[in-house]
Amino acid sequence: VQLQASGGGLVQPGGSLRLSCAASGFTFSWYAMSWVRQAPGKGVEPISGISSAGDSTTYADSVKGRFTISRDNAKNTLYLQMNSLKPEDTAVYYCAKGDKRGQGTLVTVSS
Repeated sequence: VQLQASGGGLVQPGGSLRLSCAASGFTFSWYAMSWVRQAPGKGVEPISGISSAGDSTTYADSVKGRFTISRDNAKNTLYLQMNSLKPEDTAVYYCAKGDKRGQGTLVTVSS
């Protein structure tokens, strides 16, 4: 299983970013996927999940209404659209298959 997140960076409060996660080494379309994040000095926080077909999604209260998870099974890619970003969204973001996390991408929200 290989999971490689990308798309992070520095953004001002109120801004947007779109994260991508390229998956390989397994049949992507068979599995539910999720995004988790880890802020500096804090534990891992699950923030969103999506079913294998993409027809069911869940969100943590902290991101509900601002973030949108999606997937393209033809491209073996998971996405996270992040809008109205806040400083407290600063973290390393990882995509996950079950409890397996790949390499993360850093999102910094700061003016």
